[in-house]
Amino acid sequence: MNVILIGDSGHARVIADNVVSSGNKVIARLDDKYEELFKEGEIWLGPVSEVHGLIDQENAKVIIAIGSNPIRKKIVDRLDLQDCHYATVVHKEAIISPSVSIGHGSVVMPGVIVNAAAAIGKHVILNTRLVIEHDCLVDDYAHVSPGAMITGGVSIHEGVHVGAGATVIPTKSIGQWSVIGAGSVVIDDIEEYSTAVGVPAKVIKKESKTTNAANR
Repeated sequence: MNVILIGDSGHARVIADNVVSSGNKVIARLDDKYEELFKEGEIWLGPVSEVHGLIDQENAKVIIAIGSNPIRKKIVDRLDLQDCHYATVVHKEAIISPSVSIGHGSVVMPGVIVNAAAAIGKHVILNTRLVIEHDCLVDDYAHVSPGAMITGGVSIHEGVHVGAGATVIPTKSIGQWSVIGAGSVVIDDIEEYSTAVGVPAKVIKKESKTTNAANR
């Protein structure tokens, strides 16, 4: 499979390694820091607007290789591509139960473990060496950072960012577009549009739906 990356930063380089590890090929890195389309060796570089032509020209699929959840969603909305135009990339060193579902545009990094009956949405980032236990939901545009521990039956809703090394105890729910700080331990449900940090995690910031939508 030929893959077009949207984004050309450090996170994109990690995604590129994932693509290669799974036996696929990066054929383009598109970013609006480029003003026009050109080729560097075997790789196309250019603005994001070139993606539609390259999909057909190179028979390629797309990954939004940007770590920010709101920006990833903005680009998906801007491109307005059908789901079938997005790749799903799982590193060869990830361990994924056969009963797990993973949506279009999602990326699973090395060392990740996802156990039975978990559901992973679209355009999700499961970062290095995290654990998603059985019967969890990780909804669209979420990003679970390296080393996080998501125990059984947890619901991580749209756009949530779980920081590195954080733990969520069983059956808890993290509301949409919330942020869990690195190293935090979530022992209660977290409402939507919240920022929670600490051990145990406490909400230190709460945004309204309107404010959060404006930030996105």
